Amino acid sequence: MPFENPTQPHQTRHRQDLVEVASSCFVGSSGCEEYNFMLKPIKYGRFADQLEWLRDSMIDILKRHDLERSCIVFRRFFCSDLANRIDELRQNPFSDPERNENGVVSLVTQPPETPAKLALWVHCVKDPDSVCSGKKEGNSFILPRGELEHIWTAGYAFPLSSGSYAQTHAIFDAYNSFLETKELTLEDNCIRTWFYVKDVDTNYNGMVVSRNEVFADHNLTPSTHYIASTGIEGSFTDVHALVMMDAYAVKGIRPEQIEYIQALDHLSHTHVYGVAFERAAAVAYEDRKHIFISGTASIDKEGEIVHVGDVLCQLDRTLENIAALLEQGNATMDDMQHFIVYLRDPSDVEIIRDILKERIGDKPFLVVTAPVCRPSWLIEIEGIAIIQNQDDTLPQF
Repeated sequence: MPFENPTQPHQTRHRQDLVEVASSCFVGSSGCEEYNFMLKPIKYGRFADQLEWLRDSMIDILKRHDLERSCIVFRRFFCSDLANRIDELRQNPFSDPERNENGVVSLVTQPPETPAKLALWVHCVKDPDSVCSGKKEGNSFILPRGELEHIWTAGYAFPLSSGSYAQTHAIFDAYNSFLETKELTLEDNCIRTWFYVKDVDTNYNGMVVSRNEVFADHNLTPSTHYIASTGIEGSFTDVHALVMMDAYAVKGIRPEQIEYIQALDHLSHTHVYGVAFERAAAVAYEDRKHIFISGTASIDKEGEIVHVGDVLCQLDRTLENIAALLEQGNATMDDMQHFIVYLRDPSDVEIIRDILKERIGDKPFLVVTAPVCRPSWLIEIEGIAIIQNQDDTLPQF
């Protein structure tokens, strides 16, 4: 279904004065283009108005970059109050997870910087030699690409279970069942997860214990590998949901395509302090390599928090850690396609935003309010880098 009401032809309105748009584009030697767009309203407005501004801006972006709507594979809405706005989101084909046919839609309560009531990350894939023809299947969007299938999944939550421990088990039960229908496994095919935990200071431990148990059952251990991930404060459409998961998997991926990045001269293994995720995961293709940077904070190689109480110094150390991870993957900050910045204290947004603009230039980023898994961590940053690769023995992206 298209973004606009099919009974009322839509006239695109320019929204540059209402919505700030940042974008990145990577083009490999095959000609396949990958885009990341970050959109946020910069003027006060009602939620419904800001949603329309984002929709109009997205339509304009697609036209300006000669992109079809079928190029959209993933979009995430960061909302200030999702529980009270879900009806408005579902009434609009642009933001409704069920009616939307262009990629998968993720919804999470993580307030963006004011005056925005919602902000948006959109990922697009454009291939000059073929039309992107993915299909929706439940909570997932499946994009066939030659011998591979890229699978984005959003909104796994089971609020009927009691407690974050049980809800996390229910999430993995459902996701593993879905993977099995595609002849995939958590161990071999899942590249990236995002865990959103309501009241993270209270419910994070239950999620971690549950995830550790599931991973152990699926041969994901300190001696094998884990999965790149972010575990952060965030809530879902149902107020009883304590945990929600998004994920990305690839069918047909070969073990030699995946590298797990540690940067142990800067950061400890995560299992040192009882959690189970990879600091970063790199996936190599014939003409490019993706580097998924997990949620990264101000931590040292002993697993200890650095610069307790000082968000600016924590920002410096966080960026230093990300640079170290990128370096191990033969990349730099210039190769980052986008950043998502999580802050515990919304009063820090303005200064962090201004410093980031100085440090990372015009790279797309969003700053949202979302407490990190340890109370003393004031900031966490994640993102994706892409670099050129040349290996004819690997499948194309």
